[in-house]
Amino acid sequence: MACWWAGWLLLLAEAGGARLEQGTLESWAQAAPRLGNASGFQVSSLQRRLPQGIIIGVRKGGTRALLEMLALHPQVAAARSEVHFFNREENYRRGLGWYRQQMPLSRPGQLTVEKTPGYFSSPRVPARVRALAPGMRLLLIVRDPVERLVSDYTQILHNRQARCKPYPPLEQLLVRGDRGLDTRYKPIQRSLYALHLARWLAAFPPAHIHVVDGGGLIREPLAELRRVEQFLGLAPRLGPDNFYFNQTKGFYCLQAGARQRCLDESKGRPHPPIAKLLLEQLCTYFSAHNEHFFSLVGRTFNWC
Repeated sequence: MACWWAGWLLLLAEAGGARLEQGTLESWAQAAPRLGNASGFQVSSLQRRLPQGIIIGVRKGGTRALLEMLALHPQVAAARSEVHFFNREENYRRGLGWYRQQMPLSRPGQLTVEKTPGYFSSPRVPARVRALAPGMRLLLIVRDPVERLVSDYTQILHNRQARCKPYPPLEQLLVRGDRGLDTRYKPIQRSLYALHLARWLAAFPPAHIHVVDGGGLIREPLAELRRVEQFLGLAPRLGPDNFYFNQTKGFYCLQAGARQRCLDESKGRPHPPIAKLLLEQLCTYFSAHNEHFFSLVGRTFNWC
């Protein structure tokens, strides 16, 4: 029955010149048995709507995992690709019509969510988001800034190697002779959470920004998602049956009914070995920045 519903919806959407994203189609296939009387459903109510929630960062903080988990919720329609509307001039100039077209089809009552980690550290973005929607709900997922930095470097290294291009060791990029850490290095700048959050707090009240513990999302995803559901005004529909621990990968994967899904191989990629002395230098450097961040969000995290 669910498959019949999915096929029927796809044909109707295509006839109207629209295309159902795979994720949205799967959500409808799941929801079909719960819809009841089919005659009361109006396919014309499927529309692309501007987001009411945005995952703004941080890069390599767990944004993809958070989005995939939220997409399991029947009240959420999640954009599958990073949109980069507010932080790329060529996209921003295209206007709200273009932005809307990047969103998934959704039905009334669903919350459209997009995620673009580059928003968090981009100076122009907070004011632009506020100009669009002063009531926007913002999700910020953070992790230990040193771990985030190393993960950031690892992704860049992997991408360079995949194109057969050289890339220096992290120590070479971070340490400039006897001058200590090169704090201009972009992965360091992205880990200065307090610096970037201050700009968002100048544009939005704290009640509009929910901080997700990236480490907690890995260890106990349901507990973190319960708090996210509450922040977004969603019914508590996600449960233990939506997660299972994958012993091979070493983290939780997702399931909905008979379907199971783990994040792609780029998630949880092994980090290159980093000298202990350099890690200690980084922890020392970030210590004061972390304390400032803790004071801004009113909570602490167990970071190096």
